[in-house]
Amino acid sequence: MTSTLTSAEIADPINARILAVSEDRIAGFVEEPFAEIAQAAGLPEETVLERLRAMLAAGTIRRIRQTLMATNLAPGALIAWRVPTEALEAGFEYMSKEDPFSGHVVIRSTDGDTPGSAYRLWTTLKVPVGFSMRAHCEYLKRVIGADAYRIMPAKRLFALGVGHVRRRGMEPGSKTDEPGAVMDTNIVELSELDWRVLSALKREMSVEEIKSDPWSSRAAEAGVSLDEFVRVAKSLNDRKVIGRFSTFLEHVKPSAGGERVTRYNALFHWRVPEGREIEAGREVGRHHILTHAYWREGGAEFANVNIMAVAHGTDKTVVLAHKDAIDRHLEAVGIPVSYTNVFWGGRSEIKPSEISPVAYAEWCTRVGLDPEAMRGASDVAAA
Repeated sequence: MTSTLTSAEIADPINARILAVSEDRIAGFVEEPFAEIAQAAGLPEETVLERLRAMLAAGTIRRIRQTLMATNLAPGALIAWRVPTEALEAGFEYMSKEDPFSGHVVIRSTDGDTPGSAYRLWTTLKVPVGFSMRAHCEYLKRVIGADAYRIMPAKRLFALGVGHVRRRGMEPGSKTDEPGAVMDTNIVELSELDWRVLSALKREMSVEEIKSDPWSSRAAEAGVSLDEFVRVAKSLNDRKVIGRFSTFLEHVKPSAGGERVTRYNALFHWRVPEGREIEAGREVGRHHILTHAYWREGGAEFANVNIMAVAHGTDKTVVLAHKDAIDRHLEAVGIPVSYTNVFWGGRSEIKPSEISPVAYAEWCTRVGLDPEAMRGASDVAAA
């Protein structure tokens, strides 16, 4: 059992040292993730285990889990919803609590009346292979009373990694020497065994599971030996469907102890010339402050922006200074920006999106939909 005297606060120097690694530095599948965190943090594994148990039990960490590259497992998109003001809060509640396939749910606003500012509710959505995203959005539109929505699939990713603690105090303009990577969003087909192992692998961990050899019980859950579980997990890793092993902090909400790791969540928009999206995305993606950067088509509703990125911070002026540094860098490397905007995040809820086709069919039956009527080829590219 974790000692009640063990600190569970983010500001504790040992906890901060652990979180600087555990948020987004353990890439792919590893057999002993907590030992890897300990080694990278320069701490004994038992100290790491004790502190992570304490932070999870206290609510400082909201979840610990093996993440997946969900963009390679299920068609996904960022959805902007235009919802009447009187229905906005209820829409947020439904998306965050009742739709297993909506992940990030955020109420956003702009600093003025700008293109797209009437779209206040933003969600990420994954619809498992074999089912129609358009049909799912039409269902959600009816349920929450939205009068319009925009589906924006990621055509490419240029940055993906949270790491709020290690970004604290980062200087505006801090960036890599080379342009950001380009990650595609091609769907990988999985076998029944792959799905069984993946489903057990991705489930978030309880306090009791934070220990050495954490995968033995998950192997039993999947109905395979530990050796087979590890073999399949490594194969999934090689096929680039495994993300990072991660501890997740609240993005905006205070921890149980009242600490905030971030206060401002900004979604940046840029419109760059057609044909230069990948070049621009790589230049944006090299900036360390960004947790996400991608090529998405905003359409006429959002002044035809095509590069989007997310940054977090505790001071709005500093977040805007990071945005200004990125703008100046794009200008310096000769990429013209004809329009830009910032959508600020307010109320938010972050949860993993379900991606299992079996779970989707079960959900359809539960809410009174015919699973066959919801089937269809991936239709996000047509959005």
